[in-house]
Amino acid sequence: MAFTVNRRNEAWFAALGRSCIHMTWNDRGAISLEGLGLHVVENVEEAEFILAHGTEALGLSSGTVLPVKLEDLEKMLEQCAAKNIPMVVANPDFVTVEARALRVMPGTLAAKYEKLGGEVKWMGKPDEKIYKSAMAMAGVDASDCIAVGDSLHHDIKGANIAGIQSTFITGGIHATELGLGKFGDVADSSSVQALALEYNAYPSY
Repeated sequence: MAFTVNRRNEAWFAALGRSCIHMTWNDRGAISLEGLGLHVVENVEEAEFILAHGTEALGLSSGTVLPVKLEDLEKMLEQCAAKNIPMVVANPDFVTVEARALRVMPGTLAAKYEKLGGEVKWMGKPDEKIYKSAMAMAGVDASDCIAVGDSLHHDIKGANIAGIQSTFITGGIHATELGLGKFGDVADSSSVQALALEYNAYPSY
């Protein structure tokens, strides 16, 4: 994502502008935009686009962050949608697992923004580009790769699209859907197959 925003090698990114509202992390660690030539702004009136890395804070022009509640970020999205400000979501995951609890991720904000009528550029899994870039960096072919992940929508579907094998971690974000209540529980194959069909994402293992 950083490479694309910095180099502006696609027409959509070339038209973005440089002033952005940066939705980032606080407890998980803020993400630096140094070297990207972006100007972080703190109000909607000055923003040319939204960059969504996290769901805990707003990046400040000083390089620090301001912790912000999720509902306040959502209110800001409503203001941005009213001004037709585009969004780049740099982590499209909807949720992640932390200490057996689900944490909201930037993909959830992006999905909400689309429902508000906002334009979103999704950067990350399950986009095939992510897998092709990783394979190119490692100098390997699809036949030499396997994707490992706990998200059918992102990890496994992305592997399907990229034509590589995959291993599904059942104890992650889909644990409740699979009836897994505690660490060490094992999902039965019929439940996994049914969930894979629901998400149209099929793990190799």
